Amino acid sequence: MDNEQTINYAIKLDIFEGPLDLLLYLIKKNEIDIYNIPIALVTEQYLQYLKMIKALNLDLAGEYLVMASTLIHIKSRMLLPVPEEPEEEEEDPRAELVRQLIEHKTFKEAALNLGERPLLERDVFTRAALLPEEVENTTTDEEELMEVSVFELIEAFHRIVSQIDKKELMEIDLEKLSLTDIINEIMEQLSLTKSLTFEDLLRERKDRRRIIYTFLALLELIKLRMIKAYQTSVFGVIRIFPAVES
Repeated sequence: MDNEQTINYAIKLDIFEGPLDLLLYLIKKNEIDIYNIPIALVTEQYLQYLKMIKALNLDLAGEYLVMASTLIHIKSRMLLPVPEEPEEEEEDPRAELVRQLIEHKTFKEAALNLGERPLLERDVFTRAALLPEEVENTTTDEEELMEVSVFELIEAFHRIVSQIDKKELMEIDLEKLSLTDIINEIMEQLSLTKSLTFEDLLRERKDRRRIIYTFLALLELIKLRMIKAYQTSVFGVIRIFPAVES
């Protein structure tokens, strides 16, 4: 999807995740050994994600571009021929990146564990919203309801929009879109239905700008911790829930 001047609202992606988070997501998605990263594959997928992010008019932090350069540099070093009799053993070009990823993963898991601990007065005014019974009943003992990352949402968005017939995507230039209005629409729908599928929420928007603004509104709501997105399997149905009980 091409970026257009009519889409004038930008969200800084680094408020959600960073370039190391994207790499960890790609490693998990491809079931890769973090100590033996196929750098060509990861670099290609990383650059594809940057294209999708830019197409959504998300404000890319400079760290994403620095990481892209780092991956390309590592890839080029690994393509160099290895001397038959090296004078000294050279460090794997991926070693420093692996160290950063492991350190980041360790700190992220530690922060998550701390975040799950009860804090004084955290839940005085609001309670975590309970998932509807019909969603809980769809999970089996082998399935786990997983919270969706922003990268999974971007990928799902790209997949859904690519399946929509371009003839259906009508531009309505005269309509003045307000992100606040769309946020209110989503929250009003959630107050009535308690949950929405990510696909239905986007597909009911017929014009291109409204589809993109709806997605940006979802990201803003996630940032504000007003909604959460879950799925039970990779590429499974993504459902949106209010983060607190109304």
